[in-house]
Amino acid sequence: MIKAFLGMGLLGSNFVKAMLKRGDTVQVWNRTVSKAKALEQFGAKAFDRVEDAVQGADMIHLTLKDDASVDEILSAIAKNLKPGVVIIDHTTTSVEGAKKRTASWKSKNVTYLHAPVFMGPQNALESTGVMLVSGDQQVIKKYEPMLAKMTGKLMNYGDEEGKAAGIKLSGNLFLLSLTAGLADALALAKVHGIAPSEVQQLFDNWNPGAMVPARLKRIVDAQYNDPSWELNMARKDAGLMLSAANETGVKLTIVPAIAAKMDEYIAKGHGNSDWVVIAKESL
Repeated sequence: MIKAFLGMGLLGSNFVKAMLKRGDTVQVWNRTVSKAKALEQFGAKAFDRVEDAVQGADMIHLTLKDDASVDEILSAIAKNLKPGVVIIDHTTTSVEGAKKRTASWKSKNVTYLHAPVFMGPQNALESTGVMLVSGDQQVIKKYEPMLAKMTGKLMNYGDEEGKAAGIKLSGNLFLLSLTAGLADALALAKVHGIAPSEVQQLFDNWNPGAMVPARLKRIVDAQYNDPSWELNMARKDAGLMLSAANETGVKLTIVPAIAAKMDEYIAKGHGNSDWVVIAKESL
């Protein structure tokens, strides 16, 4: 089987290196040609033109920027595709974009499967991490063994087209919020004269990430009674954070919005509930 891989960023290039280690034949392309050429030393065959990179390929993988770039590249290679080719798109895209591409290529008798990933470059090199799929279950069943080799875990979200794209975006939203939360934590630490290394020491010994599954379950199950942290008490702590920041002119990013949501639910009479009640309207 000949594979083509389009998009040689950190993720794509390491996916290719892992494929080559498994003995795959891989043709590569990137807008910046030098990034594709750099993989020739590992056994890949690089092409200057994307149309040439897919010539004769049985399977095409994409790790591009967005919906527009995916549509652009797929349009460019459309006339050079081998009959029966399979397109596996790992790009993080919109749900609607994934749905439209799946339907559009199906009408052309081409299999298109959106398979976004939660993986960093090192994961791609080591074939560890999480890949998401949804849609035609016969297609997924056929290519699952091959996709599983690329990642530590393949999560199948059923036959709804585009659901994998939605799950990916929800996960990325959490990552954005996590980084913004860390930024606020470091800003507040600075207010109190605490060094970043001391905050890092805290997280080296205390892993709040371990609380995520239980916290999410409490939200999903609407377990607002028998609180582990009352909303009133959480709001008190948020007030301490805001006061300390305001006194020194430090701007926190997400805590003001959280405090406003807390005030909203306290006004509704939820002050004695578990503070996860502020997520009630998200369900």
